[in-house]
Amino acid sequence: MGRKGRKEKKGRGAEKTAAKMEKKVSRRSRKEEEDLEALIAQFQTLDARKTQIVETPCSPPSPRLNASLSAHPEKEELILFGGEYFNGQKTFLYNELYIYNIRKDAWTKVEIPNPPPRRCAHQAVVVPQGGGQLWIFGGEFASPDGEQFYHYKDLWVLHLATKTWEQVRDYIYYNDVYAFNLDTFTWSRLSPSGTGPTPRSGCQMTVTPQGGVVIYGGYSKQRVRKDVDRGTQHSDMFLLRDEEGREGRWAWTRVNPSGAKPTPRSGFSVAVAPNHQTLLFGGVCDEEEEESLEGHFLNDLHVYDPGRNRWFAGQLKGPKAEQRRGRGRKAEPRAGDRQEAKGAGAQEPPEVVREVLAEDGTVVTIKQVLAAPGPAGQPESRGHDDGAEDAGVPAAEPSPRSNAMLAVKHGRLYLYGGMFEAGNRQVTLSDLYCLDLHKMDAWAVLVEMDPESQEWLEETDSEEDSDEVEGAEGGGEDEDEDSSEGGREQPPSVAPGELFADYLPRTEQYWVKLARDDAGPGAQERRVLKGAQAMAKAFFDDVA
Repeated sequence: MGRKGRKEKKGRGAEKTAAKMEKKVSRRSRKEEEDLEALIAQFQTLDARKTQIVETPCSPPSPRLNASLSAHPEKEELILFGGEYFNGQKTFLYNELYIYNIRKDAWTKVEIPNPPPRRCAHQAVVVPQGGGQLWIFGGEFASPDGEQFYHYKDLWVLHLATKTWEQVRDYIYYNDVYAFNLDTFTWSRLSPSGTGPTPRSGCQMTVTPQGGVVIYGGYSKQRVRKDVDRGTQHSDMFLLRDEEGREGRWAWTRVNPSGAKPTPRSGFSVAVAPNHQTLLFGGVCDEEEEESLEGHFLNDLHVYDPGRNRWFAGQLKGPKAEQRRGRGRKAEPRAGDRQEAKGAGAQEPPEVVREVLAEDGTVVTIKQVLAAPGPAGQPESRGHDDGAEDAGVPAAEPSPRSNAMLAVKHGRLYLYGGMFEAGNRQVTLSDLYCLDLHKMDAWAVLVEMDPESQEWLEETDSEEDSDEVEGAEGGGEDEDEDSSEGGREQPPSVAPGELFADYLPRTEQYWVKLARDDAGPGAQERRVLKGAQAMAKAFFDDVA
């Protein structure tokens, strides 16, 4: 066969193999989704047994991240819903509802019939209509092993006055914009003019005093070469507002704030202060490579003033605060990818000059020196009198973290939970801090947590052992040709005239095992399959 004909035949074989793999992955994805839907249905059956509202005073909630923390529109309360926790072996999802009484420093667990299914990473907002409403949209459910994910697209409302849940409806979105009418309970799609944000996930939204909507950040992926995707952490900002003189018409505008902008990051948290300034806390800057991900966790505070279109560093006046800025926790390289790999973020130099917003609204330029945060104390709950001069006990700043929960009430910023990573270990937090936004002197600790006291279960080798047993029992025609080289078996040989479309199914078990060993524990099955196909194709092309 001539060179041209051979290349064409190999090309057709590769196309057939790609089609087969695509069908196989599609069937597997449908099966995984069906399995998760069945698991969600089982949990909903258990929830259906709850027929009465039960309010139980309790200790602070268990550690979690990606929950929602919202300030009650009328009462001195914070509302915590949902979240997730991973102990090293198993992922737990919650649909629990907790109420934190700010004056009494007391938690209450509220069980309400027919709640939303267990979820994390959902969106939540409170409105004063009807005595107060908590709206919940979307979110994610994960299998216990953390390898399969189900994304919700449903909308729920908790009527705070009557303590009843109600499911409204759902929809699918990418970078399109919808408005929800709180009077008619109906959605309407907007068609803004101008160039808006590119499609993305994980962006944050806040409102302006003029009724506009600010979109900041987000995450997306793009293909950089065959079988290799690169994540991008967006740090751009857009404003969606009414067109002047054209009621009901909206327009996008790209916003370029001045001032001390936050470094690129993901997993940050936001809350809106009564003066319409947006507070941004923490997050993680990831340095992403093809096979690894290294994170730098943050606990810095930034303020965005929409009136001035300017970022300010949230500099505290206390002596501890003047010693550090940036204040990151450097995580060791992780064996597996984060659920969504984020783009790299530049670290601050040891000494930097920052512009900060003083209490009287003036801009002050100061010099700041980086330093590591102090150690966490022993678990202890602090009393809190909202009318007292000093709420809580002054403490070291909250440790660097991502995916924390923020809420503002009576000029105080409350921060709860989140997570950070130490090597292969994920530490999920349950501490609670408070910062007086008028004084901006120091964080006060309301609930402390010692991260070292949290249980962490190392992953077992049962899956790898199972693969070894299967390989030992499989045998086959390639068994005599395998020999040890560098601790690994030699790849199965290519038969004379064999096409890749035939070679891959025959040797798939070998390549999958090899790819799983290279990817390390905790790698997603989809990534393993892609790696197996790529290695098999590279070997086939070399020897064929």
